[in-house]
Amino acid sequence: MWISVSATTRSPRPGEVDGVHYLFVDDAEFDRMIAEDALLEWAVVHGTHRYGTPRGPVEAALAAGRPAMLEIDLQGARQVRGTMPEALFVFLKPPSWDELVRRLVGRGTESAEERERRLATAVEELAAEAEFDVTIVNHEVHDAAAELVALMSIPSDEQSDD
Repeated sequence: MWISVSATTRSPRPGEVDGVHYLFVDDAEFDRMIAEDALLEWAVVHGTHRYGTPRGPVEAALAAGRPAMLEIDLQGARQVRGTMPEALFVFLKPPSWDELVRRLVGRGTESAEERERRLATAVEELAAEAEFDVTIVNHEVHDAAAELVALMSIPSDEQSDD
């Protein structure tokens, strides 16, 4: 499976590597990517920074017959649904609201203001679960990842969220 690396205008967090975790670009570069239609999808996330999926690597992976996974937010999923309706859309859901808050606070990478923005976004995203083809509840990251990989190996006409 090939996993897309998103472009973002935010600064790297401690330990993040350019080109591995994200493609860290400035506003001018992001504007260029939009103008050249080099992004499959893009959005302003949490009201602050822009994120987007570079189109070329996704198209190359699909042309090579490799399953491609995009880790995108609700805005991006809606854009991709419009351009690639045949894609499988998987909603990754926390086991509970309290666990979502615990995980966000436990990361310790956001200010209180940023956490509030992210939680407001989460309310909107959780309300959109029905827009997706399948839901995976992320009780434990390794189990959720294994479930996702298994799902990607099932022919699309056999997939359901049972």
